[in-house]
Amino acid sequence: MRVFVTGASGHIGSAVVADLLAAGHEVVGLARSDTSAAAVAALGATVRRGDLDDLDGLREAAAESEGVIHAAFKHDLMSTDFAAAVRTELAVVHALGDVLTGTGKPLVTASGMGVPEGLGRPFTEEDAAPPSTPEEAGTPRARADSENAVVGFAERGVRSAVVRIPPITHSSRDRHGLTTMLVAIARQKGFAGHPGDGANRWPAVHTLDVARLFRLVLEKAPAGTRWHATEGEGIPLREIAQGIGDGLGLPVKSVPLDEVRSHFGPFLATVIARDLPASTRTTRSVLGWEPTGPGLLDEFAAGTYFTEGG
Repeated sequence: MRVFVTGASGHIGSAVVADLLAAGHEVVGLARSDTSAAAVAALGATVRRGDLDDLDGLREAAAESEGVIHAAFKHDLMSTDFAAAVRTELAVVHALGDVLTGTGKPLVTASGMGVPEGLGRPFTEEDAAPPSTPEEAGTPRARADSENAVVGFAERGVRSAVVRIPPITHSSRDRHGLTTMLVAIARQKGFAGHPGDGANRWPAVHTLDVARLFRLVLEKAPAGTRWHATEGEGIPLREIAQGIGDGLGLPVKSVPLDEVRSHFGPFLATVIARDLPASTRTTRSVLGWEPTGPGLLDEFAAGTYFTEGG
């Protein structure tokens, strides 16, 4: 299959490209800079220059392909203007969905695990993401609108599907994710903190495992479906903090909930205290996906995030 991949030089996208190529697919990767283009070419993919603001270019690339994986996101805006990044994402998925309408081609996009408050059980693949509210415009919950749009493309003749990625996607490739943010904050503050009692859980997954799931969804997933990439239901934040503290040789402390914003910053404060357990039962049983990479706590024990500059 000839697959167009956005975010092809990024943390997750580069792993997706490598997995697709290893499985025999032809890949065209989007690159917005010379550095990104060189990285995509080094993987063995065909380079297509452009960026997420070039909607006409994205439509053209999608029309020329037999399938699309949209893994790009304006991560540089995560801590400064998340709402703008989400608006761009929504415009991109609509552009891709429009050009693929009626073709039956697969469109696979990334989303987050925005578990509704008070669900009282693990989030499942069958659970729809509640539409975002205006108050959530600058938070990860706002990505629900893009997710729901993609799922809705199934009614327009697109084999559309969403891979929900947990807050933590970890490996030596990770240089800008939430794990690196938590490590940086611990270094700055002199201790590894967790919100309150730290009992709230975050799902996590190894980069190579989520890349393999993207390929399986592209190849096999029915239209209008959601899939979960996580190695387990979730890891308590106090265990994540303990792993960071042990790795850095720092103490581990509770951060009172009324001090979460000042300690973790405005962006992380929107998610750090949330309980986000998620199930992978359907993903494993239908697609045959099983995570095989090391777990997050194993990565901490191996020192992955604690080398100089890590």
